[in-house]
Amino acid sequence: MQLLGRTVSVLLAAALPLGGLTAPAQAAPDLAPLPQVSPAPQHIQRSGPDLPVGNRVRLVVDERTDPAARALLERTLREHGVRHIDTAGRAPLTFHLGPADRPDVAAALGSTPVPGRAEGSALTVTARRGSVALGGVDPAGQYYAVQTLRQLFTGDRHRARIAGAAVSDFPAMALRGTIEGFYGSPWTHQERLDQLAFYGQVKANTYIYAPKDDPYHRDRWREPYPADRLAQLGELVKAAAAQHVRFTYALSPGTSICYSSAGDRAALTTKLRAMYDLGVRAFSIPLDDISYTRWNCDGDRTAYGEPGRRAAGVAQAGLLNDLQRGFLAAHPGTHPLQMVPTEYGDLADTEYKQVLRSTLDPAVLVMWTGTDVVPPSITVDQARRASELFGRKVFAWDNYPVNDFGQAAGRLLLAPYDHREPGLSGHLAGIVANPMNQAAASKVAVFTMADFSWHDHGYDRDRSWRAAAAHLAGGDPAGVRALLDFFDLNHLAPTFGPRPWQPQAPALQARVDAFWAGAPGAASALRWHVRRITAAPSVIRATVADRAFLDDAANWLAATELWAGAMGAGLDTLDAIGAGDRRAAAAARERLDALAAKANRIRSVPGENRVEGVVRIGDGVLDVFLDRVRARHDEFLGLPPLRNLSAGWRG
Repeated sequence: MQLLGRTVSVLLAAALPLGGLTAPAQAAPDLAPLPQVSPAPQHIQRSGPDLPVGNRVRLVVDERTDPAARALLERTLREHGVRHIDTAGRAPLTFHLGPADRPDVAAALGSTPVPGRAEGSALTVTARRGSVALGGVDPAGQYYAVQTLRQLFTGDRHRARIAGAAVSDFPAMALRGTIEGFYGSPWTHQERLDQLAFYGQVKANTYIYAPKDDPYHRDRWREPYPADRLAQLGELVKAAAAQHVRFTYALSPGTSICYSSAGDRAALTTKLRAMYDLGVRAFSIPLDDISYTRWNCDGDRTAYGEPGRRAAGVAQAGLLNDLQRGFLAAHPGTHPLQMVPTEYGDLADTEYKQVLRSTLDPAVLVMWTGTDVVPPSITVDQARRASELFGRKVFAWDNYPVNDFGQAAGRLLLAPYDHREPGLSGHLAGIVANPMNQAAASKVAVFTMADFSWHDHGYDRDRSWRAAAAHLAGGDPAGVRALLDFFDLNHLAPTFGPRPWQPQAPALQARVDAFWAGAPGAASALRWHVRRITAAPSVIRATVADRAFLDDAANWLAATELWAGAMGAGLDTLDAIGAGDRRAAAAARERLDALAAKANRIRSVPGENRVEGVVRIGDGVLDVFLDRVRARHDEFLGLPPLRNLSAGWRG
């Protein structure tokens, strides 16, 4: 690891081969384990005992201290009972915040290494000196150091302490975040502001504005935004900057652009210049979901020949090179152009890719969705091959947890990020998730994706999933358990094909399988689990402070109560059958059917998704269990089977 602003002795380097710190958050024998930090740091260990906070602290800053980091630190301290924050004089506790090479910060960091990587940071809590050092390689690193510190506080605001920790951290991937690139109802302005604040908390640094149903983004791309819409975009740009999130504006002209037209190229740069004037410094030109078997104007046939793969590649590369070498080069502070190719979801070496590989400016970032639009997995080998095909590290547009296609109708996708291989950081420029139309509900998957993209080699799906639940529930144990039960019932992640890439309700399925197999204790365990999921919606409503999440999940929470109630009635039916009680079995069966029928009448919110449908909860598990109960009851009554049992979707 390269170190910034300090000399590390050969002896120290030999003793600490991973940059001075070990990856696990180990505790000394007489000290409690360190709190869980998300995203998982590259290196974290105990530095000593916890540090009491008190009501007065000293804050050492200078002109190079990041304003956003300082504001976040001061807000965090006040939330934990600090009433006086002095910048001079003495105090029992001193915070040093700024560049890691500032002398006082470097001294307070002690032997904690500072990674020489963009957005890197070092943090040291030293109880014996009453100091907390937060040093960043750059302003973002300072901000992320404070985000780490926020998670090291323990106790309440009257007896707050900071866990004694030393952290050396940096992101494995340069670009991490989301692309609002789905079809259907775009997010509202308030939802976007909420998302940007959330991205800062999970150290995601990228938001790409690309809603397919924004007419000024795609169908009417030549037209300027109305003044009110432009003002909202400007507010988003400022809000993103305050969270160290790169607001990337995407303009998608492919449905109607005439590549050879000077007028269209001028319209494109005029639109981008208006965004630049708002403060946008990152731009994307998606050319996805268009046809390259026809031109949009006769001039393109004259300029590039008959439409086809090679001609499309030449036309697109010419346009993109013009933007990268002309518009972006002439506008200070801009980042390299991003683009989405028309062939974005495969590993075939075609004439189109060959042209891009050989003629597209090397600075341009090319996005890739994996081996399909919604891939079941992304491996290191696939990413390496994709990078070879496009002649550069590709930038992954991961279509999870997006739910704008038929197989996702009626679904919230709440499984953790998974089936993406550790080591992708060596072959990708970054990852952005394409979320659901339900912005707040997308936080579960985005939280875990941010964890993976920060430290793919240290990613643990279950640990991250639990941390996402804790984030929503404010750490409340009952809320975390209820959310994980609810997430399990919404675990299925579909592809465009008949089989999902993540199974439905794996925890519930395991209990059901054990129950039918007659495993010892399985009946009581299933009964206990059903009671828990029956109560989960009310616990979630009582513990989750994020009202937007509760609004997004409202129909699914209501359906969960009904399906769980039906499952409880199913267990009652089986108990009555076992006791030979025909009347009790009939009553329980009637409750089962009534609750299931009511649940099947709950639909997704009209107009929210492009594809609507009946709300799906634990389907392939809950409904199959109920069908099997019905069959048992029919058999008990001496009736012939009236239905075929389906195993449903099982991953």
